[in-house]
Amino acid sequence: MVGEGVLHECLQHPDVQSVLVINRRPCEVQHPKLKEIIHNNFYDFSSLRQQLAGYNACFFCMGVSSIGMNEDKYRPITYDITLALAALLAPLNPELVFNYVSGASTDSTEKGRLMWARVKGKTENDLLDLPFRAAYMFRPGFIQPIPGMKHTYRFYKLMSPLYPVLRRLFPRAVCSLHEIGLAMINSVIKGYPKRVLEVTDIVALAK
Repeated sequence: MVGEGVLHECLQHPDVQSVLVINRRPCEVQHPKLKEIIHNNFYDFSSLRQQLAGYNACFFCMGVSSIGMNEDKYRPITYDITLALAALLAPLNPELVFNYVSGASTDSTEKGRLMWARVKGKTENDLLDLPFRAAYMFRPGFIQPIPGMKHTYRFYKLMSPLYPVLRRLFPRAVCSLHEIGLAMINSVIKGYPKRVLEVTDIVALAK
């Protein structure tokens, strides 16, 4: 859901010249700015090295719910895939800004009780250690979807009418997918003083 929304914002933004999407399956989006690579092994991106050169941003929006998963299954999908791409990009494009979609309550200490939060925290910390121009960890909470997107989760569709109320009552926990996309783009154009972005930071950077 997040990836589709961020792609939508990038394709609409006048300052984004081109977008490369790496997918396992076609995204079925047609746009003059868009190029797509279908790649099956997300644990090894080395065959794409030449095609990944020259970009100044990576918006890593892939993720999976930890519900019903133990750490042995969750960690490879969450940590190994992310670092496989990031470790390739860092020396290839040293001026690149890497944005990672993490989640609210991620555990930066890597020592908490929640497995998913520890794994996300480890992922964030290791990304921040790589020699990118900048890396930003996005920690959204409840996300208002963009109307018309095909991959919106049922929960967000059901809750969307309540978004104005939730935004008013819980401003530190609620943002829109539109704001996440704009914040990612602005992180490349403007930068931001903090590397870990909570909901209020995402909203501020989107402006």
